[in-house]
Amino acid sequence: MSTPVAQPPSYADTPTLLVKIFGKDRPGITAGLFDTLAAFAVEVVDIEQLVTRGRITLCALVTAPTTGTGTEGELRATVHSWAESMNLTAEIISGKGDNRPRGTGRSHVTVLGHPLTAESTAAIAASITSTGGNIDRIFRLAKYPVLAVEFDVSGTETALLRTSLALEAAKYGVDVAVVASGLQRRAQRLVVMDVDSTLIQDEVIELFAAHAGCEAEVAEVTARAMRGELDFEESLHARVELLAGLDVSVVDKVREEVRLTPGARTLVRTLKRLGFQVGVVSGGFTQVTDALQEELGLDFASANTLEIVDGKLTGRVTGEVVDRAGKARLLRRFAEEAGVPLAQTVAIGDGANDLDMLNTAGLGVAFNAKPLVREAAHTAVNVPFLDTVLYLLGITREEVEAADGPEGTIERV
Repeated sequence: MSTPVAQPPSYADTPTLLVKIFGKDRPGITAGLFDTLAAFAVEVVDIEQLVTRGRITLCALVTAPTTGTGTEGELRATVHSWAESMNLTAEIISGKGDNRPRGTGRSHVTVLGHPLTAESTAAIAASITSTGGNIDRIFRLAKYPVLAVEFDVSGTETALLRTSLALEAAKYGVDVAVVASGLQRRAQRLVVMDVDSTLIQDEVIELFAAHAGCEAEVAEVTARAMRGELDFEESLHARVELLAGLDVSVVDKVREEVRLTPGARTLVRTLKRLGFQVGVVSGGFTQVTDALQEELGLDFASANTLEIVDGKLTGRVTGEVVDRAGKARLLRRFAEEAGVPLAQTVAIGDGANDLDMLNTAGLGVAFNAKPLVREAAHTAVNVPFLDTVLYLLGITREEVEAADGPEGTIERV
């Protein structure tokens, strides 16, 4: 015999009351309101509570009193009397039924502003409406190092919303990410990052070049490659040739010179505590990425390897070159090894050689990237804090700090 499937209660034709409470927040308001309503044996249909700058807005949608439990008029008088005793304002609206059903096509829209202005917020809201979307809920994810706000949107397709909001983001100088709603947002995920100018502030080959006295020549070739003006593999070989003859002791010096991007430790630490797997792919060198993997506890790492013979750099790399296509292949390989579908992967990078990886991932994030990359990626982050990527995943600043505990620190150096 099959087990009957539970059906949600229907309040379509049921008289309901929307009870709204406003005023200065303090402990006991929610309990006090529902203690007051309990005398009328009403059913709770919906609750929403918000506190902003110490002011509470509490909304309770309840069924109207039935015969024998009091009248609607008595309920109204009792609630207003209780609110007045608490120095609160009450508003009660009669109606029928529950909230109207949310539209199909649901998305999370995360907006990062530094600052977030009323003008840009108005433009984003208007853009959502223009696609046929409805804003069901708005809440703040973080107030520093940037203001991060999330809009829950229904009634429009994620891809259409992403395209529309990308134009507004570029126009008003804010960062906007759009991801589909669903359980997968809370599922185990894989985050894969580029290294140079993403996980770290430096270009590793330029650090080596400084020791070889050819920093300017290497920097120019690097910049042209990152802008997509040169084939990456060809440019890599040309730059590495300039390092021929460097003593192997330079490797340790370069490792000491590497500077993590502000927020990098917080990002990796938080993701790991949440059960995410984290990896890096780099057009740089294993001589540096291996040390980063150990230091940060990364699950995956892959990069090029500088050839060393008799204690000297030969000016060549060994093995298969990690280039633009190679980064995308590695993302797929890491996802397979991690047991994570590509749709649940996040890729972060800044250069043209990251584009295939960014577009292969479920969410591609251009981090302080070149214009070509910003335009092609799913979303862009243009503030110098790598941990702001956490907000794009729906993780709040309070959750980050709670995970760190009283001894934790949010590094900003």
